[in-house]
Amino acid sequence: MVLILPGAAWRNREGLEALATVLGAAEGESRFVGGAVRDTLLGIEVADVDIATRLPPQEVIERLQDARIKAVPTGLAHGTITAVTAGGPVEVTTLRRDVTTDGRHAIIAYTDDWREDAARRDFTMNALYADPATGEIFDYFGGLDDLSARRVRFIGDPLQRIAEDHLRILRFFRFHARFGSTIDDAGLDACVVRANDLMALSRERVASEALKLLVAANAVPVVTLMVNRGIFRAVLPEIDAAGAARLARLAERESAAGIAPDPIRRLAMTIAPVAAEAVGARLKLSNTDRKRLIAATAGPGTEGPQALAYRAGVAGAVDRLLVAGEDVSAIKDWTPPAFPFSGGALVERGLRKGPDVAAMLRQVETRWIAEGFPDAARVGRIADEMVAHALS
Repeated sequence: MVLILPGAAWRNREGLEALATVLGAAEGESRFVGGAVRDTLLGIEVADVDIATRLPPQEVIERLQDARIKAVPTGLAHGTITAVTAGGPVEVTTLRRDVTTDGRHAIIAYTDDWREDAARRDFTMNALYADPATGEIFDYFGGLDDLSARRVRFIGDPLQRIAEDHLRILRFFRFHARFGSTIDDAGLDACVVRANDLMALSRERVASEALKLLVAANAVPVVTLMVNRGIFRAVLPEIDAAGAARLARLAERESAAGIAPDPIRRLAMTIAPVAAEAVGARLKLSNTDRKRLIAATAGPGTEGPQALAYRAGVAGAVDRLLVAGEDVSAIKDWTPPAFPFSGGALVERGLRKGPDVAAMLRQVETRWIAEGFPDAARVGRIADEMVAHALS
């Protein structure tokens, strides 16, 4: 029975039909592949669109240039060209097979065999193709059945798939946390056996997968499973059973408050506070994310939620309040006001220029915060009182 891809908004993106025509879709040279096909079948909004093609990379570039479609060689070494259309970028990748792999990198060869291209992909649900014109779906390894069962299953031998790319261990759990309901035992066992292979990966790749995993729909039970089966031990031993329990509490708080899950906040909750600096450095997080990771467990402060949001920013305050189990309703939709006063206004009131002005300005600001951010007129009266006292 021929299965047809359901209609979806992404299929009407400006320039996509023209791109498919240029790439010979009508002649069977190119098909949609991967996440766009999978997510459409699941009724999930599609973000990125990928096209697999029999055309060699250089021919892809030439066809795009002839059609006045911008071609960016984003991954030319692996056959990927990004076509920039009016509706957004589309990655176009020539069919390929792996010649050799070392768990981190692959040497590839191009092919014109769709099944051979599908065989080198990670999971059956990611190896679904669709004809751009007719919508006909092509499934070479039972991906449709696995998608129906919400089962993340490696293509072929799980151990071989993991040997080809060790990151697939984390991807297995991330995809299960996002899409799965039935765990594939063979895949799980293979991930447990090969968990130490994660040590060979760059920490940036580990961080990218781990942070995506932490905000997946079923992150809590999956992280608990990973802890119980020793998956994190090689690269993130700081995530333990206690951390998984804390993550569960945070997820409940986020849900109750109507706050979207955040990967840095969840990572902060999952590890012990004393480990935040080391984990941030090991995962090579940005300086901004490292500071946020460390600050998330600093507690709610003593001045109240809005004062905290003013001093630490709303995002930082939400982190600290949720992690501490405090109410965030006072700042959820609140924008901190700008301090309506300046050092020059203190000088005008008779305060001598110098360090005393900065110190007094901080005192006025603290009083303004304590009084609930009153208007400029009230701040002026506060300043009058404080300057008069200082000069008396």
